[in-house]
Amino acid sequence: DEHLSRFWYIMKTRTAPMTPRLLSILLLVFVSSARASADPADSTDEEPHPDPNEEDYSGMVYIGRMDENGRRVGFDMDNGIKYIFGTSFDETHKSIAESSLAHAHYGPDVEHDIADRSRGKTREQVLHEQRIGKLDLSQGPKPFGWFEEHPLDGGAVPPRVVRVEPFFIDIAPVTNKEYGKFVRATYYETEAEKFGWSFVLSSFLPNASSLETAEVDPEAEDWVATDNAYWRNPEGPGTSYKYRENHPVVHVSHRDAAEYCKWVGKRLPGEREWEAAARAGIMDPTIVPCSFPWENRAEDGWRGTSPVKSFKSNAFGLYDMTGNVWEWMRGGKHKSRIVRGASYVDSLDGSFNHAATLGARATLHGTTTTGNVGFRCVKSPRRRVEHHWVYENESDSGSQLVLEDSDGNRQFSQYNQPRQKIETDDDEFEEEEDYDPTKPRPDERRGRKKVVKPRTLTSDEL
Repeated sequence: DEHLSRFWYIMKTRTAPMTPRLLSILLLVFVSSARASADPADSTDEEPHPDPNEEDYSGMVYIGRMDENGRRVGFDMDNGIKYIFGTSFDETHKSIAESSLAHAHYGPDVEHDIADRSRGKTREQVLHEQRIGKLDLSQGPKPFGWFEEHPLDGGAVPPRVVRVEPFFIDIAPVTNKEYGKFVRATYYETEAEKFGWSFVLSSFLPNASSLETAEVDPEAEDWVATDNAYWRNPEGPGTSYKYRENHPVVHVSHRDAAEYCKWVGKRLPGEREWEAAARAGIMDPTIVPCSFPWENRAEDGWRGTSPVKSFKSNAFGLYDMTGNVWEWMRGGKHKSRIVRGASYVDSLDGSFNHAATLGARATLHGTTTTGNVGFRCVKSPRRRVEHHWVYENESDSGSQLVLEDSDGNRQFSQYNQPRQKIETDDDEFEEEEDYDPTKPRPDERRGRKKVVKPRTLTSDEL
């Protein structure tokens, strides 16, 4: 061994006397060096996180914590953002802002730097509430994923402080032009094309006589099931998306949206991510109430969807976060997928349909396609590549029933076969006649390898 030879060479050529302590230290250094050269993966330090300031994507905005110089905070600190998640239709969120969000601290010492005096509680009481929380049993137990909705805009009540990891989000919803590139490149067929129909607003139908025999949505009678309506023909046969290339793409299902995001290397946003981006903006301009759906004053210049970026962006530089089209989220169950943002058929005051507020929320079946639902994509920043060890045959060995007698003989179940023994010419690995049950058998000696650990995001969203 090279390291052992080097150690003995130093011992022989050394002229000064060596104490036992110095000898043990020197031996330990050489042993560690030998192990590092034999298995570099064990000795190398963990790779640092990439700097988020060096990462940018065209047409996307970074949402995350910034320092006092306007630079993005790295992953060496808590760089997620906190905000009040819930309805914005009433004033219920203000008291939460004053008592909770205003006193939220960041940094490596956040657990030990709590604004106790401002809350009127001891530090121990605050920590206990953060870790344990309060359980309200006044209205009985709630099922998993329970979401208490506001009666007008569908947002969560009561609002609560939440935290989201940093992310990038599209500046605007995906347009017809962008979705057309995806369809031409992949020959993708949307679910509306497969089904042969989609929902169109009754006042947008080119032929009003078709209303006499048309089928409507039982929960929204103003939406008519129109044959051959899909993203290229938004109102059915005889209509076209031409001259609307920069409008948000509509008549796409949850799967149609997710497939596009996957194609461009992104994903659908979580609703907490979406609302964190939306709440950086200003309130929508006042909408004058009208008689829905037949009276359409088009006071913003458009009867239906408007071209993206037609109106002022919010403080993050994001467009159309409310009021143009509903946007698919990645949460929810298949029969109740989440959409956020409201659309052009909603009102600000909730006098008809939903209230077009920052907290506006609704659920649709995952296969629903309609003329007022689109989407945008998000992307997570690059993270450090993490590794872990996996053992040979671990994935396919499975659990199996094994009976072992006092002599060490094993009997495997008929559904599983034992792993093959390692063939070797080395005598030290040969099984002895007297088996010691406290030592691993030769067929249990498994090699290990270092593999990339998959990064799994966990969330308490629906």
